[in-house]
Amino acid sequence: MKTLVTGGAGFIGSHIVDLLLDRGHQVAIIDDLSTGRMENLNPRARLYRLDIADPALNDVFQSEKPEVVFHQAAQMSVKASTEDPVHDAQVNVLGLLNVLQSAVAAGTRKVVFASSGATFGNPVYLPIDEQHPQNPGSPYGITKMVAEHYLKYFAEDHGLNFTALRYGNVYGPRQDSQGYGEAGVIAIFLRKLTSGETPVIYWDGEQVRDYVHVADVARANLLAATAGDRQCYCIGTGIGTSVNELYRRLSETLGVIVEPRRGPRRPGDLRTAIFSSSKARTELGWDAQVALKEGLAETVEYWMRTSTDRAITVP
Repeated sequence: MKTLVTGGAGFIGSHIVDLLLDRGHQVAIIDDLSTGRMENLNPRARLYRLDIADPALNDVFQSEKPEVVFHQAAQMSVKASTEDPVHDAQVNVLGLLNVLQSAVAAGTRKVVFASSGATFGNPVYLPIDEQHPQNPGSPYGITKMVAEHYLKYFAEDHGLNFTALRYGNVYGPRQDSQGYGEAGVIAIFLRKLTSGETPVIYWDGEQVRDYVHVADVARANLLAATAGDRQCYCIGTGIGTSVNELYRRLSETLGVIVEPRRGPRRPGDLRTAIFSSSKARTELGWDAQVALKEGLAETVEYWMRTSTDRAITVP
């Protein structure tokens, strides 16, 4: 299968690229490397260094003629979206439209889209499933919800198939801890705890998230290439973990006890988000396989092996 992965040098995208190549598929990558990293690139894939909003994207699609596109490139920070909603929309909406129009022109069969649990906003019931009302509480969640509507439009009017995956909080090796681009709380805590800094826990730390390992997310994308046509799926573990509990687990794994600083609630922050994956289990044959304990241990091991910005070693 000929595939194209936008954001293929990023955290999630690079894991999808690796899995596709391991399964024998051809892979091209589009990434402007604004947040993606050269060290994440698989040398067996062809890289086009390009912004997804660039008109030249169409030339890449015409050259590659991908059967399936895995659209991972995005502005992915809730905080950044509240500070600059215009940029958020330029990347997540206009960039998506450029991808969809290029895919139609190239005869692409399907787009597998990285949506988000942020499209739901604060839950009215738990666990959140696909029937839950979408009431996003941030510009980021709004653009992801809008993107799903554009996918449905292109399916109806242009015959471009899609599957949208609404991710929980994805974590694992290669996650960026700098700034707030795609940085998750786990990567941020690791960087601060191992470099002698004092981490900050915002709000009261009792906000709960569904942490799903990046390897499980990559599998969901591969399964969606041949199943789940014109459907949206929640991709999570169904298990909630508070930020305070997460911090405690990481501190114990590292053997570093640091009292965190406390900060105010950040704009767009939700209290609780836990997702049901029953529809994905039934229709995609997907379920989360990596438990948080094992996933955190793997993530810590990767960080200690690859990071140069640290002042401790794991006992």
